[in-house]
Amino acid sequence: MRASQEELIRGGTARRGGRRRVFAAAVLAAAMALTGCTGSGGDDDKPSSWQGGGEKGPKAAATITEPAADAKDVPASTAVTFTTKEAEETTVELKDSAGKVVEGQLAEDGKSWLPDGALAYGETYTATVTATGDDGKPATATSTFTTMAKPGKQIRVTSFLGDNQVVGVAMPLIVKFGRAIPEDYRDDLQRRMTVTAKPAQEGIWHWVSPTEVRYRPKEFWKANSTVTYKVQAGGLPLGDGWYGRSDLTVDIKIGPSFVMTVDNRTKKMTVTRDGQVIKTILVSLGKKTTPSSSGTMVVIEKLRHTVFDTMEELGPEEGYRTEIDYAQRLTWGGEFIHAAPWSEGVQGRTNVSHGCVNVSMKDGNWLFANTRIGDPITVKGTERKLQNGNGWTDWNMSWDEYVKGSAVPYEPPAEPGDDTSPSADEPSVEPTP
Repeated sequence: MRASQEELIRGGTARRGGRRRVFAAAVLAAAMALTGCTGSGGDDDKPSSWQGGGEKGPKAAATITEPAADAKDVPASTAVTFTTKEAEETTVELKDSAGKVVEGQLAEDGKSWLPDGALAYGETYTATVTATGDDGKPATATSTFTTMAKPGKQIRVTSFLGDNQVVGVAMPLIVKFGRAIPEDYRDDLQRRMTVTAKPAQEGIWHWVSPTEVRYRPKEFWKANSTVTYKVQAGGLPLGDGWYGRSDLTVDIKIGPSFVMTVDNRTKKMTVTRDGQVIKTILVSLGKKTTPSSSGTMVVIEKLRHTVFDTMEELGPEEGYRTEIDYAQRLTWGGEFIHAAPWSEGVQGRTNVSHGCVNVSMKDGNWLFANTRIGDPITVKGTERKLQNGNGWTDWNMSWDEYVKGSAVPYEPPAEPGDDTSPSADEPSVEPTP
């Protein structure tokens, strides 16, 4: 995807930085058996499929570069990469040993093609690339190859969100891996991670750690959007002999725009829905010794009833054990929005909490009934700044900071009126090619 650089079908292209390609077996086979691929081009180089007799051959030519003809132990994640000459139209067909066609997508740049899912292990496939020039004559190149046996070392891929979940406009897409992904392999993996939003929205992936990557749009998700994200990790080499266990596809929906803003100066929360102010709520924030964090946070979890217990952390003198209603977690460090009937008399005037956003029982009930996981809250003007990583702090970073966490260099989308078409792998593209 151009906006996020998640390239849907460039998995077979060379890795940046000069590191050896992940398809080592296919490359070795290419050096030994490149002539096994049929090609065509020019008057004196006719493909085996050209049946023109004495007639002039096709102007176009095609060559498959990976997987090479007769290659063995090809990763199940392989793309078909190829070159063409003087081609007006290029098509790719992949069939298994039984002749069943494998569905897939052609790259926008016309240089590679990726199956819609991982190929079967230990199976033989035949790829056919057909290039047609302005003379209308097709030239073909074929490559028959065999995928590797199922690897013993596989990395699990999981999504925090599940299908059909409805989330708030600040919800990051969160993908986790069962083992650390070496830095040198993250670009390959990220190019197989695509996001499609309707309506279209610019966004990018950001590596939080070697085992977790998240995606957010440049601005909050548009209300009521639909979002599909896909991780084509099945059979993908991920370093040290490990491979992705499976592909992953998740469909979610974004709910209404429900945004909370708290100003420490006024001790009030302003709530907007779809841009319109719908409620103002009195709050009490953290006292000076335990201030609330200033920054943009996201509702991580919702607990109708819970118990806050800090006895072990703070000891018997400072610690407390209190029953809490309508709790909504904002940070891993323990900041919540929650009902606090004991502070209702000072809400709107004085900060008395241990860092949480205190509201009345009535307002706590109302907020709990209207928020979703992924709804944003911005707190302003307190003595402490929110630390990145203390919760889903993706929106506490500027866009310029966020794109630095991508394993693939960021390219802004084409400006309106630009003749350049969006990349077929751009997460904001609608629809997916």
